[in-house]
Amino acid sequence: MDLASWSLGLSLIVLTIAIHTTAVVGMALGLEKRVAGRSGALAPTRRKAIPIVIIHIGTIAVLLAALHGVEGVIWAVAYRWLGIFDSFTDASTYSLAAMTTSETLAVPRASRWPMLSALEAVNGGLLFGISTAFLFAVIQVHWQTLLHRRHTSPDR
Repeated sequence: MDLASWSLGLSLIVLTIAIHTTAVVGMALGLEKRVAGRSGALAPTRRKAIPIVIIHIGTIAVLLAALHGVEGVIWAVAYRWLGIFDSFTDASTYSLAAMTTSETLAVPRASRWPMLSALEAVNGGLLFGISTAFLFAVIQVHWQTLLHRRHTSPDR
């Protein structure tokens, strides 16, 4: 068992999950303020609400993609620091591929840190799961708002 790879990999998983969760909670709180502020008499008509929903979901998707990029860069910094890759570009490209579980295992297996790519793939699965759940929750909130609006005032 490669204790060094496991220790570093699990530490990076904890770090990136903490960053991701903090950012998702921040986005949820910000979105909640926006959605709550548009209820009641201030609520836009359904025709105006649909573009708002699309903008909210699109903005969150872009922010989540950027967040995944930052988390991939954290792993890339570790790869560079360990000397696994000669350039930061190679480390970043590999890291993002490993995070999406579509990487090739050739380069890191040649190093003395064989478990890192597998642990990064586990990390990516967890991060993408959190992101997917959050996007689904955002869609549900907007869907409920649109349905409520339809049932309370059909002319809107």
